[in-house]
Amino acid sequence: MAREKAVEHYDVVIIGAGPAGLTAAIYAGRARLNTLLIEKSLVGGLATYTNEIENYPGFPDKPKGEEITNLMKKQAQNLGVKFKGVLVQSVDLMGEEKVVETFRNKFIAKSVIISTGGRPRTTGGRDEEKYLYDKGISFCATCDAAANEGKHVVVIGSGDAAIEEGMFLTKFARKVTVSVMHDKGIMDCNEIAKEAALKNPKMDFVWNSVVEGFAGEDHLERVVLKNVKTNELIPVECDNCFEFIGYIPNTEIFKGQVNLTPRGYIPTNEMMETNIEGVFACGDVRDKWLRQVATAVGDGAVAAVAAEKYIAESETFENYIMQKEKPSLIYVYNAVDQESRELLPVVERVEQELGGSIQLVKVDCYKSQGIAKRLGIETFPSVVCTQDGKIASVLNENLNYEAIRALY
Repeated sequence: MAREKAVEHYDVVIIGAGPAGLTAAIYAGRARLNTLLIEKSLVGGLATYTNEIENYPGFPDKPKGEEITNLMKKQAQNLGVKFKGVLVQSVDLMGEEKVVETFRNKFIAKSVIISTGGRPRTTGGRDEEKYLYDKGISFCATCDAAANEGKHVVVIGSGDAAIEEGMFLTKFARKVTVSVMHDKGIMDCNEIAKEAALKNPKMDFVWNSVVEGFAGEDHLERVVLKNVKTNELIPVECDNCFEFIGYIPNTEIFKGQVNLTPRGYIPTNEMMETNIEGVFACGDVRDKWLRQVATAVGDGAVAAVAAEKYIAESETFENYIMQKEKPSLIYVYNAVDQESRELLPVVERVEQELGGSIQLVKVDCYKSQGIAKRLGIETFPSVVCTQDGKIASVLNENLNYEAIRALY
């Protein structure tokens, strides 16, 4: 007989504890939301593998990524955020209550923030796993370029990211050797980047090559390339290797519910909202241009504030706006709009004339249109009448005293 899962209720469940998820947790905790942060492996995400972070504001001494993310975790814990180190097996995000399941637990939340990040695509070369991240194989030139001052590095790949990051590396490294699987002169990047790379005196190319394996004692010492036409093995002595052959977002469990791009990323708006109400996405899992700790932190802050607003609006909508005690006159307006402002005394007059038999609710959509969306209102100003907790009528044109008064 299957064991019944323990059920826990939260305001917010955050899936993924990289910089984006940790920041979302800090903001949610500070807003006094009952918050759970789930991470299946390492708190801090890929940032923890970076030996030096030189471009994160406020940390001039180039700390390890782990030092920064450990401080983030402590800050979140100080604000009452709960952490669970388990794998999320399934999610059901479509209802008002969001369900996140692990092997032993079922977590029910009012809102879910997805910050699952992604993972770099690797070559699959021999002994590659021995040198990942801090042992010689890196995936971020912006993060680790400065640590390669005067060194020889190998770059795998010839797409835009590989060539542009390779050129960036030449500002620090004495030599950059690029492994390209195509014939001489053929790359996957844009023509401008290709021409610039070919003219760069610090860049060297090994054409028709792929990675066969990696070698070294405690740290990477050489990359062994293989000619795809002759099968000749080409050992390249180096200090470090950068792989730019793609990135895989961790979104598999969200397929069929959350909209994904063809590459598997989650598209959001500026409030980090997904296609599902109450579900937000932030950090590297988002469809975005720049993936850095600094941008992840900004995403996380926005997602948490948006989640807090969503929860507050949900409670206001259910408990106040759609109350059943008496009919409601709901005035949905935009405070910066002159017509909206001019109609305010009109709806107030209607309320006074009806002598307390109705409830007047004023909904200003200047900063957020969340409640308006729940009411199905897209134009402002509009008037919504409710009866027994249900919408009875909507008026959004030819608004004047006579038209509004005629509703009652």
